[in-house]
Amino acid sequence: MTDTRLFSFEFSAPKTEEAVAKVKQVHARLVELDPHFFSVTYGAGGSTKDGTKQTVLDLANTGSVVAPHLSFGGDKPEVIEALLLEYRAAGITRLVALRGDRPSGIGSSMKMFHANELVEFIRQLTGDHFHIDIAAYPEIHPESDSVDTEVKFFKQKVDAGANSAITQYFYNADAYFRFRDLCDKANIRVPIVPGIMPITNYKGIKRFSDLCGAEIPRWIEKQLQAYDAKPEALKAFGEEVVTELCHRLLQGGAPGLHFYTMNQSLPTLKVWKNLGL
Repeated sequence: MTDTRLFSFEFSAPKTEEAVAKVKQVHARLVELDPHFFSVTYGAGGSTKDGTKQTVLDLANTGSVVAPHLSFGGDKPEVIEALLLEYRAAGITRLVALRGDRPSGIGSSMKMFHANELVEFIRQLTGDHFHIDIAAYPEIHPESDSVDTEVKFFKQKVDAGANSAITQYFYNADAYFRFRDLCDKANIRVPIVPGIMPITNYKGIKRFSDLCGAEIPRWIEKQLQAYDAKPEALKAFGEEVVTELCHRLLQGGAPGLHFYTMNQSLPTLKVWKNLGL
């Protein structure tokens, strides 16, 4: 019986030759798991645009399905139009459409286009050529006023033409199931794939979570703090927590999993093996 669930892996766009080599090395290991696709991030304000494009084209040349992240950032629409047409010409068939973050130091001077506007732009320019993924925030985007506004804005992106969604990472499965139920009540029917972030160190995950609004449950955070000087124990605990989270999500009907690899293969491979996928 074929597993119809969708599994995917995300890379951060490399900024150095060494990082490029690392991404290719990790891709070579993860491609053996036969994922549905790989995605490549875009950086705040499109700051890694060139690195994203080159990485996407390089990985696509190996035969993998690759989805570049895309946002208007500080670029004019004609710049994004040229990039979209280049991707289409290169045979890229999937995109992750995001509002994106402002680059540090820009402040509020840069006009930020919302993700639904980008989805509309892509559809007007390229029709149904691209499968478009969007972001979802089960624990609510840091800039959202309420759960209701979060669902409303998410629905706007879906109504603009998105095909599916990938969530911000989280460690509380109930947040995902609650968000999915709210979307169902709002007649939002696209697949919402949980984003999974392996835990390999405390300070890094704490800093990143504070920035993006992801909650680390108190019991997990306290144990990570206790293991902070014991890296192997911390990694083992993190692996256990993330494996159990994935088990529960899949048993609860999640349509797949999207792993934020942070350009490392081992943490994701360990969870994958534990899940028996």
